[in-house]
Amino acid sequence: MAIKDWHEDDRPRERLLKNGAASLSDAEILAIFLRTGTQSQSAIELARHLIDQFGSLAELLAAPQDTVLACHGIGPAKYAQILASLEMGTRYLDSQLKTGQALGRSQVVKDYISTQLRGEHREVFAVLCLDNALNLLNFEILFTGGISSCSVCIKHVLRHALSHAANQLIIAHNHPHTDATPSTADNVLTYELKKACDLIDLSLVDHIIVGRNNTLSYAENGFAPFS
Repeated sequence: MAIKDWHEDDRPRERLLKNGAASLSDAEILAIFLRTGTQSQSAIELARHLIDQFGSLAELLAAPQDTVLACHGIGPAKYAQILASLEMGTRYLDSQLKTGQALGRSQVVKDYISTQLRGEHREVFAVLCLDNALNLLNFEILFTGGISSCSVCIKHVLRHALSHAANQLIIAHNHPHTDATPSTADNVLTYELKKACDLIDLSLVDHIIVGRNNTLSYAENGFAPFS
């Protein structure tokens, strides 16, 4: 049965307007952007199939273009709609962070960093430069490594922060093929960078790790040196 033939209370668009986007599943949200399914699948069935095929909505959004376009039911128009939805979310979060009003909410920061790093298939290290009012001055990936590691030069991080007149920093990196659990090397780097920042009166606010299917905040979890 096509979605248009469903009872109004069961249709994703109507439920979104009535109950809010949080009431919808990942497949239902994706189906709204897909708009139509195939001859044998509704838009929701197609969305569920795509999410199952890639493992999660995040992995679908991060997948290479050729891989997604090879899926049955996905042509250039549908793929463009998916990319546009992702970019709209990224730009919304970017505008929120530039006002400084959202940086006090760790979930918004995690969402923003996740959208920036989720598509990286190698480990990268990024820095968010902030002023005293928590306005975002600059976001940049400073180092790119391999599949499971990335070398970071603390002196270069500090020079980068000073070049943007930053008063506060949030650092972030990804675990492209594992979860967001910090490694011993992650903990050592965080401690050493915090110590270096303290020497020049620069505040290290948080360290965010973007895993394959989750995102972790050191500060939110009370991990050292933010405990």
